[in-house]
Amino acid sequence: MSENTPLSDFQNWGQRLFAAFILGGQVIIHLLAGKIHRRNTIEQMATVGPESLMIALLTASFVGMVFTIQVAREFVYFGAGTAVGGVLALSLCRELAPVLTAVIIAGRIGSAFAAEIGTMKVTEQIDALYMLKTDPIDYLVIPRVIACCLMLPILTILSLLTGMVGGMLIARSMYGISQNIFIDSARNFLDVWDLFSTIIKAFCFGALIAVIGCSWGLTTTGGAKGVGQSTTTAVVTSLLAIFISNFFLTWLMFQGTGGGVIKGL
Repeated sequence: MSENTPLSDFQNWGQRLFAAFILGGQVIIHLLAGKIHRRNTIEQMATVGPESLMIALLTASFVGMVFTIQVAREFVYFGAGTAVGGVLALSLCRELAPVLTAVIIAGRIGSAFAAEIGTMKVTEQIDALYMLKTDPIDYLVIPRVIACCLMLPILTILSLLTGMVGGMLIARSMYGISQNIFIDSARNFLDVWDLFSTIIKAFCFGALIAVIGCSWGLTTTGGAKGVGQSTTTAVVTSLLAIFISNFFLTWLMFQGTGGGVIKGL
């Protein structure tokens, strides 16, 4: 039996990535046709949303506190302590909250999608669905895509608020920046478009995580070992897709000069 080479592994990854693109197109077509299993969708929404809430908020709170510690000491040194809240708000809203929340969901939910569907694939449960004249895309993939696309923006907004609270507590306790100054700074720096951009990013990241996790599950082969490999590769591919898409989304949304910062200053 021949061993896998890096070239063959890359070719296999490329083929499965192409299958993920095809699955994404199929998802769009099926959604336009209105084929949605409501019970499965609600179950997946509960898994993606409430069950992931605690870890997402805990991560966001510590990220907000760490960022404030690193930024506030420099800003206070240069006499710009009143801008700490605005800088934290911009960083969380535009970048940290959507990306970090997506990373958490990719590790927790994307891996679960790949493992669950991959196990169904190698145990021939997917074939059984075809025998029952049930489309796996309608029954398995669509509910997961909808759940991620709806729940990830909500988790991101909650993470944004939690990160701001954590940063505000550190700014007040360690650097003497009052709560009113912190909140006013955030209000002056942020724009409505910043909030919309956060939601748009989270929606796109949710779709990528769900489609990649489901696609890697549906293309699993090789028994239990294949399920483990699919789970690992699905998470890595999801993270890569998040970072690459984040660059292009940021490039499209925030070209030109920054009006929010100028208004805040």
